[in-house]
Parts: sequence; C-alpha cells; structure tokens
Amino acid sequence: MSKKPKWVVEKEQAKKAASAETVWLFGLHAVRDALLNPKREKLRLMVTLNARDKLADAIAESGIEPEMVDPRNFKAPIDPNSVHQGAVLEVKPLNWGGLAESCIGAEVPRVLLLDRVTDPHNVGAILRSAEVLGASAVIGTRHHSAPETGALAKTASGALERQPYLRMRNLADTITELQSMGFLVLGLDGEAEETIEEVLEGRTGHPVALVLGAEGPGLRQKTKETVDKLVKIDAAGGFGSLNVSNAAAIALYASLRG
Repeated sequence: MSKKPKWVVEKEQAKKAASAETVWLFGLHAVRDALLNPKREKLRLMVTLNARDKLADAIAESGIEPEMVDPRNFKAPIDPNSVHQGAVLEVKPLNWGGLAESCIGAEVPRVLLLDRVTDPHNVGAILRSAEVLGASAVIGTRHHSAPETGALAKTASGALERQPYLRMRNLADTITELQSMGFLVLGLDGEAEETIEEVLEGRTGHPVALVLGAEGPGLRQKTKETVDKLVKIDAAGGFGSLNVSNAAAIALYASLRG
C-alpha cells in the first residue's frame, strides 16, 4: 500500500480536528439564542438554579438536559473572568455553507470582509451591525481572524446565531470570487480619494462588498491590489480614529443610502 502524500495527511488531520472542535458559549443572552437555534448542534449545558429558571422556555424548546451547578463551585472550561451569569453551553461551530449560498439572494446584497481583524469583541460588534443593517454575510479568513468563541458570541448579543459568519481560506481569492459573482468590492482606506457615497452614486442597487482592515495596519497590500476601488468614509475627522466595528457600521449604512 503506497504511503499517502504529506499534504493529504495534513488535510485529513485538519478535517478531523475541525470536526472535533467545540465552542463554549456563556451568558444568558448568548446561551438562550443558541438554545433556540435549530441549526446549532448543542452538546452540554451547565446552569445554576437561577439561570435555569430564566432559561426555562429555551431549555424546554431545545430538548437538552441541563447539568445543575452550585454557583459557588461553577467550574466551566471558560476564562474564569468571563461573565457567564450562571449559564454555559458547549456547541459545535455553525456551518453557513459556501460563499454563493450566503451572498446571493438578498434584494440589495451587502457583504463585509475582514482583513486580519482578530479581536473577537470587534468581530462580535460587526456581526451585530451586520444583522441590524441587513448584510448578507460577514467574511473573515480561517487564519488571522477571530474564530467563534464565547467572547465573540457575547459581544454579538445573539447575532452569531443568525448572521452568516464565514471564514474562507484566502481573502484575495474570495474577493475575486465575489467580483465574478457581480459584486463591486470596495476597500476602506483613510488615504483614498473618493468616499463610499461618491463611488456608489446612482449604483446603490448594485451588490457591494466592503473590505475592512485591522486598526493600525489597515488593509494588506495584496488586498488593496485586488479590490475594485479604495474608498474612505465621508467624515470630518481622519478615518484612523474610528474603531473597526464603528467603521463597518458606518460604511455599511453609507453603502445603502440613496
């Protein structure tokens, strides 16, 4: 029997590791939304008596049997500083499918792409804005972007269960794929000449993808070269002073105006 090539073995190992991966969600809001999400595979629920009473309807609907825990001895496998409110839930990461499934179909598709935005609190806040403003998907990369975590879910305040969050292998390839699907891909850059509104004047019904970089370094050079155009937020001050999650919300709103 011939030996498998190294790349095949590595791919199989990565697939096996991904299938074994679980996430611990915490906090009443995040746990409730996950319990009520039929697409979420739920494995283990640990609650105090008080939390169980507050989540009674969601627990009943999910069908999961909760493990009761004494609040003075709450030893869940999460950061001890996490504000869990007496409820933690072990789940499998959500599977939103491929790019086309999530990005096509909306009347005026809007997609947010994140170039090395690794802070789970920023990504959680971006997911909230994306849900409120009707984005089709938020897209990061498998490496150098925030994975699903309890901290991300808590900041997202339930949006993680409803807002597609995809993590693709390569951002430049994803941009190219979106372009082939008819999206106008705009990269946010404080040094850009034109604003989002100027570029989209008369084209607000067009599918648009907005790419945001991490605070400080901004977009990578490869990303800048791949997008259709670099744009800036129409603001009195400099773009550099905006938090990336605030910038995402403002850019998304600006792209829908008109």
